Amino acid sequence: MIDLTIEAVGWSAALIILASYLLVSTGRLSGTSATFQWMNVIGATGFIINSGWHRALPSAVLNIAWAAIGLITLWRLFRAQRVR
Repeated sequence: MIDLTIEAVGWSAALIILASYLLVSTGRLSGTSATFQWMNVIGATGFIINSGWHRALPSAVLNIAWAAIGLITLWRLFRAQRVR
């Protein structure tokens, strides 16, 4: 059962990241929008779980960096809104 759950997390992560890229590419989201960043953080987290489970360390490390970039951007967006 755990294997099925991990696979579902991985596929869901892939769909979320693909959707975020599609939305930015079609102009429906901005690359600096909180929605885009959250989609990438959530997707990267799912990939971290899936990659870690399968011991795919390069992918896990890449997605840790991906999530960190998204979280840093979200923090900057939050700080910019507080200044207004």
